[in-house]
Amino acid sequence: MKPEILAPAGDETTAYAALNAGADAIYLGLTRFSARESAENFDADALLRVTRYAHLLGAKVYVALNTLIKDDETDAFFTAVRDAWEGGADAILMQDLFLGKLVKEKYPGIVLHLSTQGGCCNTYGAQVAKDYGFSRAVLARETPLSEIEAISKIIETEVFVQGALCTCFSGQCYMSSFAGNNSGNRGRCKQPCRKLYSIDRKGYEEPAYALSLSDLSVGERVGELLNAGVTSLKIEGRMRRPAYCAAAVRYVRACLEGKGNEALSDLMRAYNRGGYTRGLAFGQDKTLLSRNVQGHIGEAVGKVSFVGGKPFCISGFRPRKGDGFKILRAGKEVAGAISSETAANGFYLNANAKVAAGDVVCVTTDAASSERVLSGEKRREIAVSARFLAGERARISCGEFGFEGGDILQPARSAPLGEAQIAECFRKTGDLPLSPIVQVETDGVFLPKSALNALRREFYAAFAEFSDPKRHLAPQTFIPPILPPAGTTLTAVIAEEKQDADIFICKPRDYASLPMGGKGVYLYLPPLFTAEDEALLAPHLTRFEGIYCEGYYGIALAKKYGIKLFAGTGFNLTNRYAVAGVSAVAACFALSKEISRTEQERLNTEGAFVLSDGAVKVMDLCYCPFEKSCTDCDRRAVYTLSDEEGRKFPLRRYRLGNCRFEVYNCAPLAGMGGANALYDRSVRVDGTPTRGHGARSIL
Repeated sequence: MKPEILAPAGDETTAYAALNAGADAIYLGLTRFSARESAENFDADALLRVTRYAHLLGAKVYVALNTLIKDDETDAFFTAVRDAWEGGADAILMQDLFLGKLVKEKYPGIVLHLSTQGGCCNTYGAQVAKDYGFSRAVLARETPLSEIEAISKIIETEVFVQGALCTCFSGQCYMSSFAGNNSGNRGRCKQPCRKLYSIDRKGYEEPAYALSLSDLSVGERVGELLNAGVTSLKIEGRMRRPAYCAAAVRYVRACLEGKGNEALSDLMRAYNRGGYTRGLAFGQDKTLLSRNVQGHIGEAVGKVSFVGGKPFCISGFRPRKGDGFKILRAGKEVAGAISSETAANGFYLNANAKVAAGDVVCVTTDAASSERVLSGEKRREIAVSARFLAGERARISCGEFGFEGGDILQPARSAPLGEAQIAECFRKTGDLPLSPIVQVETDGVFLPKSALNALRREFYAAFAEFSDPKRHLAPQTFIPPILPPAGTTLTAVIAEEKQDADIFICKPRDYASLPMGGKGVYLYLPPLFTAEDEALLAPHLTRFEGIYCEGYYGIALAKKYGIKLFAGTGFNLTNRYAVAGVSAVAACFALSKEISRTEQERLNTEGAFVLSDGAVKVMDLCYCPFEKSCTDCDRRAVYTLSDEEGRKFPLRRYRLGNCRFEVYNCAPLAGMGGANALYDRSVRVDGTPTRGHGARSIL
């Protein structure tokens, strides 16, 4: 099966650029409920225009409604889903598994894709998504290649191959929310991960972009993904310019043809954050982190020298007026520049800061490159038959579509309408992306040019409507479930060693050494969970009463082992529909960390817990921020991540298969109450480990 190249579209211009560059599908957001709220996004009219254009080309349009939906937004959300489908969407991307299940029950014809925010990373998550009505899963970026292959045997898979990488496991990042009141799960991420941080470990004390990842570029390793069964190759970038999206599509297409190097230059000039990484699907390597550079640095075209005392770049590149450059020294940006004058062997630089001989000159704005990647115009070839015979109405057809003019054609007394004139007229399709091959049958009729043009316009308008008919969904009523009142008040605590509580959630520092478990003891499972992790834990799971799981996969995993599920905060429960859904599969569940006290009270029901005191985990890092420098690692339990404002965020290390890390908020959570209380004692906010590693218990 032909692989799908899926491109981002933050606005209409970018959508057309991606489609004309050869994208097989695009994904976009509406004015609400999009994980890229800052993009221009699409209103109803723009969606109709773009879907009509895409469908005429044989391409698809996926609409992302993939934010967390709060309880008072559900009616508007269901309306948005219906509007998107009636507007021509070929699939709807959603994060909330339980809302998706309900939508599928009400509207069986709607195609649902589980957003990467849903955290599908193993076969259990894939099976749950399929059982709940999703036909495709956009896999978590951390999913190993072996898991991708296994998942692809269960459900259609979509995998990121190009673009920015989130440093945190998707759907589990709360850093922007807690540090700046802008939730990434609500489409408002302010990217605190791209800021400067220092870490209290030797060699990492100086401020750097310690959490910033290089952009993903799988390159010609896309073949390995296709061999693993991947259906769709996804490009990230709904906030990027049209030239970037077009260049990325062209590059991925070239990689499929084994010609990636030929298209790489245009891609780098469109956007390049300090080089590329193949990503975690293939295992962490030295290219994953981008500690020195945060923004676009383009492609190197030469080095600084001095001619007549003025900075000069010896290069074969010939800049145009408006082209821009960045100057790098030891991999770090030292200046921005424009070209002031060209010469036979290069160009002079006008820099905004002092530069030195040997500094690397990178082009970041290249007008010629942008024009090149945007010059494509994809058109669909169609066969049009036109029959213009005297005494009949004009008849035009294309495949199964037939169209008939309103008036009877008259024989011409002079200057009859010829085949060439009719064919030339019908080769014009206006703004429709069509390339007609026109066959004409005529015996010489009279028809004014204006009438012929009007007939052509009517035909193509009707053909476009026929090719992409409007959809209509019968209105459905969504009645919010009534949640039963909570019964007894319980406490649950997350910690490494046993603490007094009704439920103890064991969160080991090393999963190779587990306690005995027992009644009331649950084992903490992180959002990334692989077959290798399961093999390590399988002999021990039934010793525990259940699992506290941060991902949807826990629904199927708990069922397999016949143990209880405590759905963790990673389930991101924000509305009554989701709470009712999780109540059917979990013995206990934690409400979202990102809802207010009033919103929590509305969702309080039997089995509901609220994170009430202690540390607040804001990131799950499924990689080593120390670049896997294992031989020099001091293997501390907790480090301190410090930002430029002096705020200190505990950075906890644990081991499950390999080392993983968690970032905690710089301030503890003040006691909330109002429901069953969940206390997180994973770390103390001053960076001291929990009891057993030098800290005292608050309980």
